[in-house]
Amino acid sequence: MHTTAIRRIGVDAANHFLVTASNDKAARVWELPTGRLLRVLRPPIGAGNEGKLYAVAISPDGQTIATGGWTRFKWEKTHSIYLFDRESGRLLRRIKGLQNVVNHLVYSHDGRYLAATFGAEKGVRVYQTATYIKVGEDRDYGAPSFGADFDAANRLVTTSFDGFIRLYEVGGNASEEAGLRLVAKQKAQGGSLPFDVKFSPDSSLVAVGFNDSTKVNVLSGRDLSLLYAPDTSGVNNGNLFKVAWSANGKILHAGGIAAGANSHRFIRAWTNGGRGSYRDIVLDATNTIQHILPLRNGGLVYCTSDPAFGVLDSDNRHILFTASGIADYRDNWDGFLLSADGETVQFGYEQFGKIPARFSLSERRLLVAPQSATAGAALLQPPLTETEEFAISDWKYTYEPKLDEKPLKIKQHEMSRSLAIASDASTFLLGTEFLIRLFDRNGKEQWNVPAPGVAWAVNISADGRLAVAAYSDGTIRWHRMTDGQELLAFFPHEDQKRWVVWTPSGYYDASPGAEDLIGWHVNNGLDQAADFFPVAQFRDTYYRPDIIAKILQTGDEARALELANQESGRKKQEADIAQQLPPVVEIISPSEGSEFSAGQITIHYRIRTPSGEPVTDVKTLLDGRPIGAREHFDETTTEDVRALQLTLPERDSAVTIIAANRFSESVPATVQLRWRSLEPRALKFVDRTSAKSDVIRPKLYILTIGVSQYANEKFNLKFADKDAGDFVNVMLAQKDLLYRDVIIKKLTNEEAIKDEILDGLDWIRKETTSNDVAMVFLAGHGINDQNNYYYFCPHNVIPDRLFRTGIAFSDIKNAMSAIAGKAVFFLDTCHSGNSLGLAPRGMLDINKVINELSSAQNGVVVFSASTGSESAFERDDWHNGAFTEALVEGLSGAADLLKKGNVTCATLNVYIAERVKELTEGQQHPTMISPQTVPDFPIAVKR
Repeated sequence: MHTTAIRRIGVDAANHFLVTASNDKAARVWELPTGRLLRVLRPPIGAGNEGKLYAVAISPDGQTIATGGWTRFKWEKTHSIYLFDRESGRLLRRIKGLQNVVNHLVYSHDGRYLAATFGAEKGVRVYQTATYIKVGEDRDYGAPSFGADFDAANRLVTTSFDGFIRLYEVGGNASEEAGLRLVAKQKAQGGSLPFDVKFSPDSSLVAVGFNDSTKVNVLSGRDLSLLYAPDTSGVNNGNLFKVAWSANGKILHAGGIAAGANSHRFIRAWTNGGRGSYRDIVLDATNTIQHILPLRNGGLVYCTSDPAFGVLDSDNRHILFTASGIADYRDNWDGFLLSADGETVQFGYEQFGKIPARFSLSERRLLVAPQSATAGAALLQPPLTETEEFAISDWKYTYEPKLDEKPLKIKQHEMSRSLAIASDASTFLLGTEFLIRLFDRNGKEQWNVPAPGVAWAVNISADGRLAVAAYSDGTIRWHRMTDGQELLAFFPHEDQKRWVVWTPSGYYDASPGAEDLIGWHVNNGLDQAADFFPVAQFRDTYYRPDIIAKILQTGDEARALELANQESGRKKQEADIAQQLPPVVEIISPSEGSEFSAGQITIHYRIRTPSGEPVTDVKTLLDGRPIGAREHFDETTTEDVRALQLTLPERDSAVTIIAANRFSESVPATVQLRWRSLEPRALKFVDRTSAKSDVIRPKLYILTIGVSQYANEKFNLKFADKDAGDFVNVMLAQKDLLYRDVIIKKLTNEEAIKDEILDGLDWIRKETTSNDVAMVFLAGHGINDQNNYYYFCPHNVIPDRLFRTGIAFSDIKNAMSAIAGKAVFFLDTCHSGNSLGLAPRGMLDINKVINELSSAQNGVVVFSASTGSESAFERDDWHNGAFTEALVEGLSGAADLLKKGNVTCATLNVYIAERVKELTEGQQHPTMISPQTVPDFPIAVKR
């Protein structure tokens, strides 16, 4: 989902696709009515505002997407409109040479024209879409224009902040003089800043919303004369500046800043085209409504600044609401707390500080829930907003903050949002709509830094070294007080589990499953779409928790890198991202959602190599697991097109292609295919839990390893071996239920030596077929060496000789990734790594193991007893570790949360997480991560 405000949306004529454009510099294509994300469109971007998208439109046939905004590059000094192919995501062409930002885009109903309105006084332009040559423009505007709409006869109506509504005829001989003719121009009534404008379906009426007024006006579609104003009584806390007619023209809708109870936005709907009574439709969104469009069935689609979008049916009921995955830091000034050294921060996931949470950089730990987030709050301090030395006033939601009653110098239209005064009162930090600014006590600005979003809250560490800001893109960022240089950025996902923190150069630390939350945007010039690579593609270079731990202490990224390398013995790496880029795979055919009715199909695809490194391997996955495929070059095309011939099962399937070079694997390219049987089949009842069922059920292969008794007795645990046995017993009960057989290899205590474990991994890799399920259960000690590389500890481990006596993670990964069938890995090895005497606290870290195993190229579903540097608990009253206690309960049926008679990976995850939290009083946080290419599947049935 987008991370900042969605500014505009577009819908094709058939209502198959929704496209959204955002300040986060990307456009996204969604399937209607499901809301499934189909593609992300990435124009070239730059620093600061460069690349923010304010406008988007999709052609009526759904083939072309136009988007624009702040798209001016320093070397061109003009703005552009980008035209993308919706199906492939390719950038088709660029309309360049525009003199100001693009505020709005709209296609004509017949798709022949594209109109664009601009900032400043640059007016409106119209392009014919056969070649996207300009056919007309009007620059006689006195202010920016934010609204435009076509009617069925290709007339165009626009608004402008100069106060005028303008009506044009479009057509003629396609010359600039004849292509756009002004036929009416009226001064708006009811407000001086007309914003949005829409024709009624029959073209007889024009609705107008205002930026500076609660009014909505309805004008004549013939000459723009005022006809009537719908009832806007009760709208007293904002505006209704966005308008839309229903598909049949009977209902007029409007929404905007105006909010109802609990800050929820509403859309006001008037009957009789705005003349009749009204109803306020309360939305789940809590931020400004930015755009509203009608749907063919009488419903609506809208977008907001949350960011969010929603779909209403003809009865005004929500059938889809897609919200952001970001925390909402609004109106939580006093709840934005900071430790004296700046390494611990407290915030709220929801507006007004609801759902408080705390993140500690030193512990690499996120604590969520009121009881845990308020404990020890006395050690954290809110921002100081008052001092005896001077007075700062009018800093909340105003354009004129004051120091001792004198206005501070900020930009026009730059709203002040937050304030923090240094503990010695020598300086103060002002967070605004666009920047964070540091002033001295006399009001002289010391520095300013462009903000990635609104600075909802700011704070200054008590030691005066760090400025910290909470932004509207969901990030919290640490800045150096001396010059404003950004040191770290932290993103807590709204799911309250995943988090990622990174430096400006890209070194990062991440919780399990969080590596896809950030990545590298790589421009490919101004006339090609950009590429995006999640940070996981560069894990070996950039996953550096040791650097993250030192950066706030040193206040300098280069120094933190130097110290971390000295401690770990790593050589300094010149992290040139351009040389490490992986290949890029594009599936050409079949298209997404295509049907197939024969088992054998051909996949055509193309591979690009941005870094120039040759492709060393191509993997093909079916529903996330490797399959054999025959590849050949398609001789019928002139492009470098490859083809794969596959035999697919008679069911819906997902085919994934991953290419690799010597540095990394590509982002997976996946196509979802739907099975369509050509022969109708008689329905029959199938008892999937019966041994007599005629369904061919899978075999289950289990390798279970539990080490409680070590050769060195001081490493001993209590229940690791029992955990392994209890897991085997609960899964053996699935024989003749979900599985036709359950085959076990069990290694505990003295049996679990290195050679036997390696043999076991080799056994399960060889035995499991593509129709089977493989499970590996690992309980005992785990260790990270000085280079943060993970080893499992067999019975005879020698901690200072891990390479010779430990089970290297690479051996586990190679075996698990090569399994032909579904692969599930249970990991319970975080039993107080200090007891092995290898390293100080914090060295035991399994996040990298979880993220790498569960990546698409390895395709393993991973359950972990804990995360990061947490310890996994075991107690006498459980007779198990907490993780296994919950795991066995869940597999025995307690995780049948949907009451369907089975336990899936997803439902087991939910049950284990809650049960372990209960058992350990919130001290242990198990997790499950499933590759994006592997759909959820049942792993046990309830008797």
